[in-house]
Amino acid sequence: MAEKKVFWHLPGFCYFRALNLAVITLMKEYPSCFRDGYRIGSVYGTFPGAIWNGGRVVMGIAGKRDIEATLKQYNSRNVPVRFTWTNSCLEEKHVWDTYCNLIMRLADNGMNQVLVNTPVLEEYIRREYPGFPMISSTTKRIVKTEDVLRELEKDYYLVVLDYDLNHNRQALERLEPYAGRVEILVNEVCTPGCPRRAEHYAQQSRAQLEFDVKDLFACPNANPNKTFAECRKRPAFISNEEIGGYIDRGFVNFKIAGRGMPQQYVLDAYLYFLVKEEQRDFIRGRIEKLLTPSKTAGRR
Repeated sequence: MAEKKVFWHLPGFCYFRALNLAVITLMKEYPSCFRDGYRIGSVYGTFPGAIWNGGRVVMGIAGKRDIEATLKQYNSRNVPVRFTWTNSCLEEKHVWDTYCNLIMRLADNGMNQVLVNTPVLEEYIRREYPGFPMISSTTKRIVKTEDVLRELEKDYYLVVLDYDLNHNRQALERLEPYAGRVEILVNEVCTPGCPRRAEHYAQQSRAQLEFDVKDLFACPNANPNKTFAECRKRPAFISNEEIGGYIDRGFVNFKIAGRGMPQQYVLDAYLYFLVKEEQRDFIRGRIEKLLTPSKTAGRR
């Protein structure tokens, strides 16, 4: 029987670029150190300052050469770049944004992907950039099983499940016929059932659209302990012991959250989910070595 392939989607293709590339490199160099059948399915996020971006605010700007170089670094390793085009405040006028369209043109090679949550942008991308696989974002807050099933009937490459359904056995059983097209967020730190989550997404979208971060959302359930150890205590967390059950039922796409979190949190998540337990210290050491500039480079 052929080995079942399991795809992991990593955060922050720009912000955590060095870390992501290190993990991708080590998975190729030391495959026996990583869990059997695991692959990197994509790296998601945004180039800084793109107004179509949602979920987390990312300020700044990237030049054309940096965009091209970043895309090449991942695509040359057969890893798609997935854009978080999930700004929920977009209007028709925003789809013509020069910077975002530049990014799309440079990335339009049939490999890269987009996450969407607003009809106005989704319709524009389907029309102007039909070569991009389109993914329905968890920021849509689709929490009823019937609505998720209707979403899966649409022309989406994948549908990212709202993490309120991560441990809903009845919902997962009904989704099994579509399991290969469902992506599951395994390490969300937010509180399940939070009534202000959609409001939080909208505030982040406005801040990105208006380039204004002075009044960020004051989450009533915010946890100051941004560590992976703390994350493992959260209700939506899916442990390694549980993931096997999801895989057996056909769910093979898993998303690691990490945008807006410290790099140490993301590194710990990668080691936990991707690496065999007895090999974690070795892989951690290899990653740290790859992330540490050489003395020669430091003198330049």
